Amino acid sequence: MKVQVCIIGGGPSGLLLSQLLHLQGIDTVVLEKQSRDYVLGRIRAGVIEQGFARLMHEAGCGERMDREGEIHEGFHIAHGGILDRVDLSKYSGGNSVLVYGQTEVTRDLYDARDRMKGAVVHQAEDVALFDLTSDAPYVTYRDGGRTVRVDCDYVVGADGFHGVSRGSIPKGALREYEKVFPFGWLGVLSRTKPVSPELIYTRHARGFALCSLRSQVLSRYYIQVPLTDKVEDWSDDAFWAELKHRLPAEASDRLLTGPSIEKSIAPLRSYVVEPMRHGNLFLVGDAAHIFPPTGARGLNTAASDVHYLYHAMVAHYRKGDGSGLDCYSQKALTRVWKAQRFSWWMTTLLHRFSEDTPYDDKLKETELAYLFSSEAALRVLAENYVGLPY
Repeated sequence: MKVQVCIIGGGPSGLLLSQLLHLQGIDTVVLEKQSRDYVLGRIRAGVIEQGFARLMHEAGCGERMDREGEIHEGFHIAHGGILDRVDLSKYSGGNSVLVYGQTEVTRDLYDARDRMKGAVVHQAEDVALFDLTSDAPYVTYRDGGRTVRVDCDYVVGADGFHGVSRGSIPKGALREYEKVFPFGWLGVLSRTKPVSPELIYTRHARGFALCSLRSQVLSRYYIQVPLTDKVEDWSDDAFWAELKHRLPAEASDRLLTGPSIEKSIAPLRSYVVEPMRHGNLFLVGDAAHIFPPTGARGLNTAASDVHYLYHAMVAHYRKGDGSGLDCYSQKALTRVWKAQRFSWWMTTLLHRFSEDTPYDDKLKETELAYLFSSEAALRVLAENYVGLPY
């Protein structure tokens, strides 16, 4: 097989890049290790920045998102038993976010690739990358009993933190930055009416909590738990009781509970690798950076990577201008680190750390009190939450 761009990973980043490039006449193939059903079975975040929404429209995939997604012009932070609202529209110049599940984004992108007869290979086993620093890189994978070779101009690694792409780069060529947080999020998905039409982030002495939603009949709730906890340790009744403890009365009194239809614990980690390019291999999304889910930066930062790489490849193939490819890593990382700063700030402020002293608690209370007393502070929060410009 011969294509211009071989994309490793059939999640939203790889599919979006493939769709955008295809619309510009650039030939791609997507190699995905898992089945389509497996990919669509992943439960992930659902807060989308406007920049990401614009990319979906540019890819011709925004119609259902506009119809079914929910525009949120604000969110709440609960602290000290009170519920304060952050007016995103007011403090970010009229911007907002869209609540639309990542699974639905992925489904829309798969449907678009099917309509255009885009090449997406599922259950591509034993993917391997070769000659990445040459002018003729290639990728191999196993399809049943045969090995398939894909010759290409460029390889894009959009295969996540544990994927083969980053692992194909010599260790000495990369610098890694990592912070592992000493807790996780226990998440429950339930077929219940959300407790609030907007997200509620909660800082509480017992630990962080988040009230989120997928639709008006599908709720997603999280509580902070120790890394030693297992899903089996938490019955539905125990989860709902603990969530109610952490919410202010005006929210807990409205909370509707029901059987969980999905329950999982996600550890929290921050990770960045530099650079995001090695020869003719470009890293995108979780292959290059991981964010704690606080503030919803992960999927949205992957989208900004796609934006930079897509425009750089179009300039290269249409105009012979390789400057965008040369600057890709620097541009992407500048925005990645700003998103890391915001995610770190929200995570540190809203979570309970075992080593927190009364001094730390008082500082966090003061930080929140200052936030809601200062329009300047609210503007900084709002402009980061809706997404910094590309």
